[in-house]
Amino acid sequence: MLQLKKAGLKALDNLRSEGVFPSSWQSMGELESKTDEFILRFLAERFRVSRELGGFFFLPELLDRVMRTSEIEHMDDQRLPETEKLEMVRALDRQNQMLHLYPRYVGMLFSIIEEVAQGEQQEVSVLELASGSGGLALAMAEEAQRKNLPLSITGSDIVPIFIEEGNRQAEEKKLPVSFRLLNAFALPEFSAGSFDLMLLSQSIHHFTPGQLAIMIAQSAKHTKTAFVGIDGYRSILLAGGVPLMASMQGIASFALDGLISARKFYSELELDIIAEIATGKKNHIVTSSWPLSILTVRFDGVKPVAFRSF
Repeated sequence: MLQLKKAGLKALDNLRSEGVFPSSWQSMGELESKTDEFILRFLAERFRVSRELGGFFFLPELLDRVMRTSEIEHMDDQRLPETEKLEMVRALDRQNQMLHLYPRYVGMLFSIIEEVAQGEQQEVSVLELASGSGGLALAMAEEAQRKNLPLSITGSDIVPIFIEEGNRQAEEKKLPVSFRLLNAFALPEFSAGSFDLMLLSQSIHHFTPGQLAIMIAQSAKHTKTAFVGIDGYRSILLAGGVPLMASMQGIASFALDGLISARKFYSELELDIIAEIATGKKNHIVTSSWPLSILTVRFDGVKPVAFRSF
């Protein structure tokens, strides 16, 4: 209900016809500001279009406006001690395991990983941004071992204690995963095409449109095959469901973060716009796989396809 596709597509067409869609940028700073400004302009135009279309379209637009928030999750508060942040990412990891989300993510991602492995006949290299304590990276490594697939996985985050936790688990489980302290908005000068795949899982909503655009643009520089971003599907149902599931961990701040997160999920058209601004191309696709939205941006000239449900 909160995807607002008809009004959104009409609003986007209007803005394109006015010649205000950002067609180029010269620096990461310019990319960030242009993306943030255009998304705000798009939402304002969609509001105007929805009002013109009438009540059936305007009511969901009003609900979307009520739901939207720029509030920062407790987990992202720079004043929060790292030990409390670790407690919260561990809660997220437990929730993902309880909901069997990791096998689902791995199943989707391995459709690309196996494609790359077959084409190159060599080790596939993966970098995960904002990997937290590393639940997905570790699950991917376990699947690679099970399939005897040569896979090099690097998890990364900006919080030192997450890196320590990820490396501790990798050593304990004897999995070929390494974790590095990296700023996702200012990656080191990796050589071009250092990675086959760059991932961002369950954290897209933590970033502004401009920040997400920067990560996609950097991925285009450092990645040979694709950028894949996985996050929740923007909907009223998840606005209630996510905090409800989070409350089962018994951590009040984690449950509150679940509510904030669900209110910040991007619509699929917003993800589409951000990817186009970042790359200047239409080499991406946004797949709906309830309760997920998956953004896939290809850099190898291959037409992106919708992920199968797992």
